[in-house]
Amino acid sequence: MKACLMKLCRLLCFVLTLPLCLMEIVGLYGMYKRLFPLLAYNVTFSYNDKMHNTKRELFRNVGKFANTDGTLRLLEIGCGSGANFKFYPYGCTVICTDPNPHFEKYLQMSMDANTHLTYDKFAVASGEDMEHFEDESVDVVVCTLVLCSVCNVLLVLQEVRRILRPGGAFFFLEHVVSDPSTWTYFFQNVLEPLWYYLGDGCTVTRATWKDLEAAGFSELHLRHIEAPEVSLVIRPHITGYSIK
Repeated sequence: MKACLMKLCRLLCFVLTLPLCLMEIVGLYGMYKRLFPLLAYNVTFSYNDKMHNTKRELFRNVGKFANTDGTLRLLEIGCGSGANFKFYPYGCTVICTDPNPHFEKYLQMSMDANTHLTYDKFAVASGEDMEHFEDESVDVVVCTLVLCSVCNVLLVLQEVRRILRPGGAFFFLEHVVSDPSTWTYFFQNVLEPLWYYLGDGCTVTRATWKDLEAAGFSELHLRHIEAPEVSLVIRPHITGYSIK
């Protein structure tokens, strides 16, 4: 009964998104991509407040993956407005990528506010194709709230492994699908069609931990957590790091 209700409600939600779908087909949805960085920048402050302890715990070991000469090159995929910068260790060099070029203005504001870091460049690139970066050229790769919206998670992870040096680490924090027995799972499936457009391609029903398990890293340190006080549909998270 619950499954039938979920399918019916999802169908109704999908019908409501048809105007947005039409806008995407005719090219008008691109206007929202210009607005999305502003919305994401403002949401960042609230999310960081709620997830401060989680992020601080996640990134506290980033420094131990510095190169033998003491330098640390960190590449962030889908950096957005630079929400993670304040958690990175003093002196590390940060390289930023995002497929949306309209984030650059907000990214610069975060750079100006976090002068303890050195910034290399901002590359407009998708996680699936980071040809700008050479094999084994960085010590750490970071990806937070990004794997939900890429087209091919395994291809992104393949690129991560390519550009990481041997012994380098991939740090992640992602919202994931809930257990099928929960009401969170119900609402994730019902609201996913609408959430996809409001979140600029965000998918809330991915079991991303399975992709990480299949990605071929030598070590995987992963925890499932419930994010405090965030929207119900993105409350289940995974956090941790993998070592090449």
